[in-house]
Amino acid sequence: MPVIIPAALPATETLTNEQIFVMHEQRALSQDIRPLRLAIVNLMPTKIVTETQLLRLISNTALQVEVDLIRMASHVSKNVSEEHLQTFYKDFEDIKYNQYDGMIVTGAPVEQMEFEEVDYWKELEEIMDWTESHVTSTIFLCWAAQASLYHFYGLQKRQLDHKMFGLFWHKVLNRKIPLVRGFDDAFLAPHSRHTEVPIEDIRACKEITILAESEEAGLFLAMAQGGRRIFVMGHPEYDRITLDGEYKRDMGKGLPIDLPKNYYKDDDPESKPLLLWRAHANYLYTNWLNYYVYQSTPFDLYGTPDFASIAADME
Repeated sequence: MPVIIPAALPATETLTNEQIFVMHEQRALSQDIRPLRLAIVNLMPTKIVTETQLLRLISNTALQVEVDLIRMASHVSKNVSEEHLQTFYKDFEDIKYNQYDGMIVTGAPVEQMEFEEVDYWKELEEIMDWTESHVTSTIFLCWAAQASLYHFYGLQKRQLDHKMFGLFWHKVLNRKIPLVRGFDDAFLAPHSRHTEVPIEDIRACKEITILAESEEAGLFLAMAQGGRRIFVMGHPEYDRITLDGEYKRDMGKGLPIDLPKNYYKDDDPESKPLLLWRAHANYLYTNWLNYYVYQSTPFDLYGTPDFASIAADME
């Protein structure tokens, strides 16, 4: 089944050309199905790129999904037109009385700032608290994962000596948990960040279950409250060329940047990057939508389920 998005959204043409099934809102209204309601809080400056990446992943399931795109009202976006934002995005005030089956909060290039220095921090804190009563399950990506670990558990991030940049090997823990069903014992995933939440601090937090980690890159995947909060420290949504674009952007600006690890064939930046993480990205989002959203959400979306009993049933 498809993801339901406006016909004029730039991602519609891109995904259709990739033979990914998308459905326009008018056709969805003619079907007697309650689609899953998702919200994407898009904090990335490259909003259209990020929209497309995430919609590609949530389109790859047998579920019909309706998506609201959310922006920060307390932040002025400089890399996307106001027309695009006015046409396709909503403010938190527009949706705060809605209930959602799932939510994705993206990363943002603000990790080297203190959380409280980010201009939309108060608004993001309000949204994170709001998810507790209005969203069945939320995925926090990269900086948003760091922000939510800080907000909910007081875990501090720290600056890295060198940017964690490229594809890194991870191992799966707690294989019985449905979120990692289908994962190989070891898998590659992209990281692109200057900070981390120390893995030992996360291990010490008894409320958090670590599902996948890397000896070199630290945490990749964890969850809390039986799956109501999911933390993804990398960027499984990245396209083949995203790391390539970041590397060449920084090189062009004269910024210090190493070659992304395990990415270019023979470490040659002129070669076509290898796409080695797409299957596990699809598993992650398919498992999330199936086990933690579709299987868990109330049909009428009033209130949120008891995830403790749901988690016990899944074991």
